[in-house]
Amino acid sequence: MRLILIAALALAAGSASAQTAPAAAPPRAYDPAPWWMDKPIIASTGYVTTEVEANRASLSATYDAVDRDVSEATKQAIQKALSITGSLQTFGPEKVRVETRVNMTPLYEQYRDKQGDKVDNQRADKIDRYQVSVQVSVEIRDMRLVEPVYSILMSAKPSSTTAVSFRLEPGDETRTQMFKRAVEDAHRRAELAASAAGAKLGPVRLIDPTGRACQTDVLVALAPRGYGGAEPFGVPAPPPPPSPAYQSRSVEEMVVTAQRKAQDAGLKPEDLQLPVQPPQERLQANACVVYSLG
Repeated sequence: MRLILIAALALAAGSASAQTAPAAAPPRAYDPAPWWMDKPIIASTGYVTTEVEANRASLSATYDAVDRDVSEATKQAIQKALSITGSLQTFGPEKVRVETRVNMTPLYEQYRDKQGDKVDNQRADKIDRYQVSVQVSVEIRDMRLVEPVYSILMSAKPSSTTAVSFRLEPGDETRTQMFKRAVEDAHRRAELAASAAGAKLGPVRLIDPTGRACQTDVLVALAPRGYGGAEPFGVPAPPPPPSPAYQSRSVEEMVVTAQRKAQDAGLKPEDLQLPVQPPQERLQANACVVYSLG
């Protein structure tokens, strides 16, 4: 009888504690509102699109030499590349950047199988000759030099070339002006929207260059927060300032000097001028501006 009474008391105590325990809070659907949303506001995104001429050009050329002696093949290939790089370096690294790569490929003796098809040997003692290739890659940062650089590369009779490719790397001033125009566009949009809604546009509460504050999920709990905006991290560092030796010369003088060096090496770049027109590249920017509403 005593055991039954103890069990009944324990069961009653457990039921009472279960009834008094607070219920678990429901999951939060929204984060706390930021300070700039404590009053009626309008968030306006400004967009700007323009076209700017490409300011970078890249191309490459490969020069081959074949000989039974690997040292002689290497010497011939490097000699061709030196005649090119020596001419291109006269433009200066802030205008033309040159990179070279060397590759050696063994050429094996061939024989015919029973069907009469030619087959290459793959044994080290069956190497017939060596092919040494030197690839000269060029990045041009002054679009006035695309044609002279191309003609110098072609004058050395490369075995293969790549097409000239263009790209745009906007400078700091261009980025600043694009952001300014995006903010102006955001102001115009906000004025039109407030007027259409019968409200009055108040002072600025927030200017967000990333545009994140104007996205609709800014208050959703656990939503990913972006901080980079339209511009990626890791923007290439600006090139070093040119040395006085390059600053004192005009582009025309640099071209004449480079062509003269090429001629001294037995090349004729003036016979291979190619008209090249850099394309227009599209550039976009946006900005978020938050205003109070009167």
